Amino acid sequence: MTRPAVPRQRQRGTIDTLPSGALRVRVYAGVDPLTKRRHDLTEIISPGPNAAREAEKARTRLLSQVDERRNPRTRATVNQLLDRWLEVLDVAPSTRRGYVLKLEKHIRPMLGSIQVGRVDAELLETFYARLRKCRDHCDGRRYVQHRTQRAHDCDERCGRHACKGLAASTIRQIHWILSGAFDRAVRWKWIALNPAEQADKPALPHPDPKPPTAAEASRIVVEAWRDPDWGTFVWCAMTLGARRGELCALRWQHVDFTSNVVTLRRAISIGESGELVEKDTKTHQQRRAVIDSDTAEVLAEHKRRWEARAEALGIDLSPMAFVFSAAPDGSTFPVPDTMTQRYDRLVKRLGIDSHLHTLRHYSATELIAAGTDIRTVAGRLGHGGGGATTLRVYAAWLSEADQRAASVLSGRMPERPTAVDSGSTSSTARSPRRPPAPRAAKSAAFEWWVTARRAGTLPTGAEVATFANVDPSVGRRWRREWLAAEEPTSS
Repeated sequence: MTRPAVPRQRQRGTIDTLPSGALRVRVYAGVDPLTKRRHDLTEIISPGPNAAREAEKARTRLLSQVDERRNPRTRATVNQLLDRWLEVLDVAPSTRRGYVLKLEKHIRPMLGSIQVGRVDAELLETFYARLRKCRDHCDGRRYVQHRTQRAHDCDERCGRHACKGLAASTIRQIHWILSGAFDRAVRWKWIALNPAEQADKPALPHPDPKPPTAAEASRIVVEAWRDPDWGTFVWCAMTLGARRGELCALRWQHVDFTSNVVTLRRAISIGESGELVEKDTKTHQQRRAVIDSDTAEVLAEHKRRWEARAEALGIDLSPMAFVFSAAPDGSTFPVPDTMTQRYDRLVKRLGIDSHLHTLRHYSATELIAAGTDIRTVAGRLGHGGGGATTLRVYAAWLSEADQRAASVLSGRMPERPTAVDSGSTSSTARSPRRPPAPRAAKSAAFEWWVTARRAGTLPTGAEVATFANVDPSVGRRWRREWLAAEEPTSS
């Protein structure tokens, strides 16, 4: 008995012939979640004797993608994805502002018009390579690069464009922005895979903090103290190791002179509209920093100066007043960029290569060199991750501190026994060697050196060694360093 014929099902996908002779393969892939319109996967096959066979292969491949849900469900572009991603992104205003600047400067001009489903690892790696070559995306074009886009008279700052690539850290930030946006697209089922995860991201740059030396730090403090208020800010930046925004947001109620403790709980940052606002610290947690007696006295003198000015003007200094303020009553906070620019001018006068954030590095490296454990250093700096960031950034100084620790231990050991004959050994007792001098001793000796130089005397290396209680060779070495540091000042 014959079976009834199975009705032939309608073929999925179409193959159309274009006027050029090429074949267009089209497969229905659902409704675009963004535009709510029909979404088709299409592929063009060039004309030729095997065009029909290649078109059938393409139709089968596209159908397989649809069945396995590996096809992009939308024709949305990278620009549309970034717009939707920014709508749901929950980050601090300053972080969002940094993201938007990178989007508008680099990502949108080069990738914005490309469909999300067509972005792959090759495209992203090519994009990163172009950023490493030129941050202005010149593509080899020759043109005059002006100092401003506004109408102006050209001077030496306007000239022929010279390619300068983006730093590896900036390219990594761009990579993580794209990775976050594409990850959200995968979650929304716009695409099946995150192309940023498959792309080779830029290498992590090696941290290279360059804090000022003890001699440079002394010169910076002396120069800053021409204005005691400014000198107090620089001093606190060195001793507290705080970020500049945290120092600008410091209020007198956060300074406890009884316990010698400064509480860092707020910071000055840029808001969503570009204005300066007071907000939480970078890690969203407050921290308490114990200060030494000298720093406590510096802050007490600073407060007495403010109270005297306020009394002369007939106003009261509120506990809510900012410690560093341009207003007589301390009602306004200083602008972080202003403090950075003032510091830049200071070190430029001294011929020192430094910027304000390096004072934070100075505080960290001095603590590590003095033998402070890494968790305590991380706590004072406000580093998260249990000290992982501190370990990564200041690994070189940890190695140096470990070498000094080994030298101290070796200096306290007795003389190593030496063999006299095959059956006996002897050892000669010796007094332990003097351990290497700590940086605190060198700093104190340098202050004594500066005082002597101002008095017109030139101490010898032996006198330096006697003052610091170190070996004469160490005193002579310090003397040579300090004499060399005086040369730029005398020129």
